[in-house]
Amino acid sequence: MIQSEQQRRAYLEAMGIDVWLPRDHVDTVDEAVADTEHDVQPTDVLDWPELRARVAACTRCALHEGRTQTVFGVGNPDADWMVIGEAPGAEEDRRGEPFVGRAGKLLDEMLRAIGEARDTVFITNILKCRPPGNRDPKADEAAACRAYLERQVELVNPKIILAVGRIAAQQLLGCDVPVGRLRGKLHQFGDTPMVVTYHPAYLLRSPSQKRKVWDDLCLARRIVAERQA
Repeated sequence: MIQSEQQRRAYLEAMGIDVWLPRDHVDTVDEAVADTEHDVQPTDVLDWPELRARVAACTRCALHEGRTQTVFGVGNPDADWMVIGEAPGAEEDRRGEPFVGRAGKLLDEMLRAIGEARDTVFITNILKCRPPGNRDPKADEAAACRAYLERQVELVNPKIILAVGRIAAQQLLGCDVPVGRLRGKLHQFGDTPMVVTYHPAYLLRSPSQKRKVWDDLCLARRIVAERQA
């Protein structure tokens, strides 16, 4: 059954069709790609230094062959807010930090608008390595990184996850629903509330959507306030 599913996904990818895996399927794929020499300890028992070292040495998928360095994440490891994006770009790959450049500056402005900052939230991506040419992540690449991301969520234990952009939202929710239909409502990632909004890079191209993002941020802020009460 696993082999036939892998064949199906390979055929779809060869046709240029992105394949999005529900969480139950991701677990199976992740187990298959996780069997490497440095994966002696299960990911879910690693502390922050161990997890960072595991990510830095990762060879679970082919993306490690072209990276300058991994992009683990930055910010407060005990944050109430966790921001999850898609994947590192060229500048992120060079600097080892997520959300830099124009999109990163806009994200900083979004955070300031709700009284947060880059060092008070925790920011990371679905992928820890840059896809060539900044293409969309492939399903097997996202699956290879899944355990790292889930452990980051467990360690941060945020009161809210803000998923920015289509790739992040669809990967976290295991769906192919457009962002426009996912935003404006409450979702769950495991036991953690999650709000979906547009990616800052999209807002640079479509500034008229900033009002919707503000509404999403206000929704997330209300959820945090309720969980702090």
